[in-house]
Parts: sequence; C-alpha cells; structure tokens
Amino acid sequence: MVRGLATALAGQNIDVTILTTNSNGDTGQLPLDVPLIEPVTENGYQIRYFPCAPFRRYKFSLDLLQWLYRHASEFDLAHLHALFSPIISGAAMVARSRNLPYILRPLGTLDPADLQKKKQLKQVYTALWERENIAKAAAIHFTSQEEARVSDRFGLNTKDLIIPLGVNLIENPPKIDARAQLGIPQDKFMVLFLSRIEPKKGLDLLLPALASLLPQGLDFHLVLAGSNPQAPEYEAKIRAEIEASPLATRTTMPGFVREPLKSALLKQADLFVLPSYYENFGIAVAEAMAAGTAVCISRGVYIWEDVENADAGWVCHQDLADLIRVLAEAVANPDVCRQRGLRGQEYARKHYSWPAIARETINAYEEILQSRRES
Repeated sequence: MVRGLATALAGQNIDVTILTTNSNGDTGQLPLDVPLIEPVTENGYQIRYFPCAPFRRYKFSLDLLQWLYRHASEFDLAHLHALFSPIISGAAMVARSRNLPYILRPLGTLDPADLQKKKQLKQVYTALWERENIAKAAAIHFTSQEEARVSDRFGLNTKDLIIPLGVNLIENPPKIDARAQLGIPQDKFMVLFLSRIEPKKGLDLLLPALASLLPQGLDFHLVLAGSNPQAPEYEAKIRAEIEASPLATRTTMPGFVREPLKSALLKQADLFVLPSYYENFGIAVAEAMAAGTAVCISRGVYIWEDVENADAGWVCHQDLADLIRVLAEAVANPDVCRQRGLRGQEYARKHYSWPAIARETINAYEEILQSRRES
C-alpha cells in the first residue's frame, strides 16, 4: 500500500521519501539485499532503507530514527503506517520533538478485537508511548467508516481521516490462464478465497457453508489461495479439514500466489469470498472488485457498506446460516455475479483507484498544513 500511495502522490508532483528498514517480512527471512541509508529512486519517489538494529526482531532501527531527527526540517509532514510498532512509535516521538506534523494509520490495531491480542502488553505499551502518540497526531488515518466507528482511541478526541486503500484496476485479459494452470474446467463456477489463512478470516464458516451447497445440487470449485508462515499449524489444520470433507475433490490450495497468477485468479473467478470476523478494510476484496469480480463478504469486512451501496455482490452476517443463504444465491446465478462484478469495478474505479486516493490524500495533507499555518 505504501509504495502504491507513494507512486500516486509522486504522479501528482508531491515530493515523497519513504523511510523503512531492510527487514524482509516474517521471522527467519534474510534481510533485503538493498543499499542502506542511501536514497533509491523508484517510480518518482525516493526510498531509504536502514539496517534493523539493535532489536531486529521488532524491525527497529536506531539509524532510521537518528536520520529522521537530523532531516525532519526538510519535510512538511510525516505519514506513519502502524501502531504498536517500536520504530513507528519512535518516529512519532521524533516528529513531535522536531515540530513535524504526523498522521498515524493504525492498520486495524485499534479494533477492540485486535486489542485483545497480547492485551496486557498493549495496555502497558499504550500507557508508556502510544496514547501520547495518538493524542498529538495531526490526524488518524482510517481506511473505512466502520474502522473509524469501532476503533478504541483510549478516551482521546482525534481528527479522523477516512481514506480507503488504493488498488490497481485489472481490466485487460490476464497474462496467463489460471484455470488451465490449476486444472479447473472453464465452465466450472469458481469460488476464490485469497487471503492470509488465519482464524479471523472465517474459514470455520466458509468451509461448512460451501459443503452444505453440494446436497442442493450446486456445482463449483473452490480455490483457497494463501498461506500463514507464522502459524503453519493452522494452515495444516485447514488442509486436513478440506481433505476429510466433501470439498476435497473440488478444492485447490495453491498456497501464497504471486503475479501473474494472482491477477488471473481475481479476473477469472466467478465469486470472491471473505467472511472475516473483522477486517479494517479488506484489500483483497477491493482488488476483486477492481478486477470486475462479484464479492461475497461478511459485515466483519469493514467496506461491506461500499459493497452493499454499489450492489457489487453479497453481504452477510458472521453467521453460518446467513452465509449459506448468500452463497447459494450467488453460485446459482452466474449471470447476476457478472452484473454485480461490473458494478463493483465501476465503484473501484471511482473510489479505490490510486489517482482517486492520491487526490483525497493530498486534500487531507493540505488541510492539515493550512490549519497549522492558521494556528
């Protein structure tokens, strides 16, 4: 998301510099093989990588914070992406000390359900650092109205920005045939789940709901794409459940998918499903809409109101019976799926495309800076 936003802002003549570390994702991965500290030009913006030290596990970089302290006066505003992250917390503190206004994007971490994870540690962390960081932020960047509504601000009054995440429209034919690659007949109704495989995604609802469609004579093939390197035991559990169920012969699990297979799946699927218990935005849902594919999601995916207003698919409660109802309607009506997919694509073009997101973001930046000039 950060790279996409930086590219879009640079396209609007905004001078963007990304500060990040050379951490390479999940634990156990070697650091990125990139130049350190020196600027690297990408798509009209600059990115500077800093070594993770002294706390590699937490993706912390003292060098990054020191660089920001020395160069803060060169920037008008900082847009910080994360909470409960030592490097971001430190960056907010540095920005305040250098009188640099900053926006915080919580990435769903203020959701009450998410705050229950490592609850006591987060309470201590909030008391020591994060409450002050939120209180002194120029704004909090939420990606949906629902995320803003449910988020716990710890009793603080905040200026909220509601700016969705951006996606690239997928309008051209896919570069590869995903169905042929995965051995799925062209005329078979394809249901696509493409997300991280973890409990909050609602797979405990999706799998029995799809199995219940079979006695109704509804035919389909499920592609369950994704992985979870941090919890391989849960991924193995899901695989075992599928293999022991009636879905075994009509399910493909390709694991984590990359381009061009990802775009081909999004484009060639008849229905995208994500019955999450909570999801601050649901970027894969927006990507499916951008590809012209109808979506079937729960109200736990916080852009459900967008889907409903755009008539871009089906929305259900986080309830097995309701999920069965909407899935049965969708699978039985492929023509309706195509119509709703096109409506979703038009909505994505207007509201989720990067040019649209860049305009909203620049307006928010200008409003913040104007307010500081007038104060």
